[in-house]
Order: sequence, then C-alpha cells, then structure tokens
Amino acid sequence: MHIGMVTDSLAQLSTDEVLHTAAELGLKSVEFCCGNWSAAPHLNLQQLLSNSKAREDFHAKVRDHGLTISALNASGNPLHPGKSGVEHHACVEGTLELAGKLGVERVVMMSGLPGGPGDQWPNWITVAWPPFCAQILDYQWNDVAIPWWKQTVRTANQHGIEKLCIEFHGGQLVYNLPTFWRLREAVGETVGVNFDPSHLLWMGADPLACIDELGDAIYHVHAKDTSINPRRAALNSRLESQQGAHPRERSWNYVTLGYGQDERWWKQFCYQLRLVGYDDVLSIEHEDAQLSRLEGIRKSVDLLQRTLAAEPSDYQLPDIG
Repeated sequence: MHIGMVTDSLAQLSTDEVLHTAAELGLKSVEFCCGNWSAAPHLNLQQLLSNSKAREDFHAKVRDHGLTISALNASGNPLHPGKSGVEHHACVEGTLELAGKLGVERVVMMSGLPGGPGDQWPNWITVAWPPFCAQILDYQWNDVAIPWWKQTVRTANQHGIEKLCIEFHGGQLVYNLPTFWRLREAVGETVGVNFDPSHLLWMGADPLACIDELGDAIYHVHAKDTSINPRRAALNSRLESQQGAHPRERSWNYVTLGYGQDERWWKQFCYQLRLVGYDDVLSIEHEDAQLSRLEGIRKSVDLLQRTLAAEPSDYQLPDIG
C-alpha cells in the first residue's frame, strides 16, 4: 500500500504548491476533484477536455513530481430532481471522458439521491415505516437510480473506465453494504467501492467488518477519521443536523487521522485491507476544522507511515519435510 491525498485537502494551495507539498511529504499519488461538490481548485475540467496540450502539460507536471493520479473525483448528486442534477450529471460525464483521455482508471463518485415521485428535492429514506417509504424507495431505485447507473456504466466503459468507485455516505441512496450490493447486482462490477471509514463510523457500522465483507469490491480507499462525542450521541443519537461550525454541540465530527480512532485501530484497518487483497492507495481526505490543513495532512501521513505495510510479503513456511 502507499499514501496519497485528495488535493482538495490543501485547497488553499495552487496546483504547483500542492504537487510540491505532496512530493515533499513522500506521497505517491494524488486524487483530483473535477467539480460538483468541489470547487475543483487544482484542475480545470473544461480546459483539459478541450486542449490536448493542456492535458499533456498537466500529466507531465504530476509525473515531474514523482506522482501518479490515483483517481479523478466527481462526487455530487447527479440524481437530484432539480437543475443541479443536470449540472452534476454533466460534470460526471466530463470527468469520465477526461479520465479516459488521461489514462486514469478510476473515478470516485457517490451514488446520488433522487426525490420521490414529483419531489423537487432529494429524499433520504432510512426507515421501513410508514408504508409510503417503501413506495418512495421503489421509485428511487427502479425508476431513477438503476437506469441512470446502467447508462453511466456504459459511458464509463466507452471511455475505457472499468472502475467507478462509490463512496458510502449519509444522504445518498448507497450508504451501506446492502444498498451497495443492490446497485452492483443491478449494474455490474464496473461499480465498486471507494472505501471511506469515516461515514460508516458515525452511522454506527464497523468499517473493519465491512472490509472483510466487501473484499475485492474495494477499488479505492479514503483515509479519513471520525470522532464520536459519547455524551452528545447518547442524548441526540448519531443523526446529526447541527452545522460543523458548532463542533462541541455535535454528536460526531470529521477529524485528523488518529484523533478519532487510535493508532492500533488504524493498524487493524490497514491489515484488514491487506487480508482481502487490497494493495493500493490510502488517499488522505482532510476535513478537520480544528487543525490547520497542512498540519492535519502531516499528522495523517505520519500515522499511516507507521501503520500500513508498504512492502509485499516474502514470508514462506519453513520446509520441515
């Protein structure tokens, strides 16, 4: 395994500064966001799509720093029933095309979330009752999500992209293992997982158990941590709508690696990934509002350097014939 970074983690820096910092930190790869829920501070999607010289220069700049591109990221909600859904869909299509032109094999996405029939806004259904919940889910899956994802898989494959990496996230149609398997069974194995433990942690799942269950469906990994405030969670549950500007009042917050789960947990995380055959990037995504971005990245890199296994195993059972 090796360490990479979502470049939005250092959104205050220019592209050149981000690449220099990544190389200085000893990272091996970077993940660029192309739009939607990102301002895309380090990549101009339309320019790179339309200008082959710009693509060559962009790729050369990454290579000159000793880095590779682990993935492009188009996280957003292309299933939104309003205007933003159309805009996010266009960004997804552009990102898939650019990934093909750059020779990047993976695109990180979220599943999206439709509304119910006639809704103007997305509707995240997380309970089985009242009975209309099942009717909304049936519409969201069968009328909207599955047809859209079947077409998106076809588009990705046309651009030579064989790995669409979906991140489990609250407020999305795919947020846990059962919802992921439902989508994958409907649209095929082009769809895999961008495994981010931070969301599973606040939703109450066990990321280590999820790794074991997902196995080779894990196509890409985000290294991101969550801290649970036990008292707030005990009083409020982990369903949290308090804004991030008030972290002390929240049941949970995204934090720098090691500030939520300890180093021993992260060792188990890396080891469990190796057990299921994952030997690729851990892409740091820093969203800790209490630490400076650069300090948070440095601390995260330090922790991962101590916890991941970078070299392949050469162990052999002794011959005691």
